Amino acid sequence: MKKYSVIWYTTFAMVAFAANSLLCRLALKNTQIDPTIFTDVRLLSGVVTLGLINLSKKQLSIASGNWTSAISLFIYALFFSLAYVSLPAGIGAILLFGSVQLSMISFGIFKGERFTFLQTSGFILAVVGLGILFLPGLTTPPLKGSILMAISGFAWALYSINGKKSRSPLQDTFGNFLRSLPLLLLFTIFTLHGQRVDMLGIVYACLSGAVASGLGYSIWYSVLPQLKSTYAATVQLSVPVIASFTAIFILNESLTIRLFFSSLAILLGIAIVIMTKKQS
Repeated sequence: MKKYSVIWYTTFAMVAFAANSLLCRLALKNTQIDPTIFTDVRLLSGVVTLGLINLSKKQLSIASGNWTSAISLFIYALFFSLAYVSLPAGIGAILLFGSVQLSMISFGIFKGERFTFLQTSGFILAVVGLGILFLPGLTTPPLKGSILMAISGFAWALYSINGKKSRSPLQDTFGNFLRSLPLLLLFTIFTLHGQRVDMLGIVYACLSGAVASGLGYSIWYSVLPQLKSTYAATVQLSVPVIASFTAIFILNESLTIRLFFSSLAILLGIAIVIMTKKQS
């Protein structure tokens, strides 16, 4: 793969990941669709897209994936949508990313990884950044939405940790999406009361599932072998930044002083941990 192709594919993948936050918030804020239906359509359209991509590569297998990852994916996607009922897109993206990375770092510590002084400082800085976000004041994010997004981030961290064992990530991603559908169907049946369908909301959900998730994951996995591990880890720091600044123009969200310094502390702290870890 040519150098410029790698750059463009990587950029597309990061924009696609950020688009998930924007599309979800856009649908739940500006249309009548409810979080459960949005998640239904998102995962179903992701299954179709990933299935077609695997079919084109003659790698389609309904036996791929595993139930542990599927349950983690289900919890991530559902709580992600529930959180965006009240959270702004920018704050939601920061909370999701921060929860994912801090959960994975904590898992490493639990497994016995030794941190240097610089890594420990970075971890503490990221935690302080999250703390800044929740200082009392008019711009404090809704507590319920924040807890839901933190759970979503923790679930995605579990999905990512389990996914490190995968030898065929594109196939397994399709299998995990497919296995998550029965779980989502059961949840949908038990929560039929109050569910709302909106055609524009369904369009946003399809774009989130087919393009931002299905196509985004496919491109990311195709370009991942071409990237150095340090770059692959740190380039993902751009996702909440892209989501936060794009939300200012698309969703008319404001960039507060609190969000700026909180984001800076979280991203800088995590970057210190990741880069120092890779160097050591």
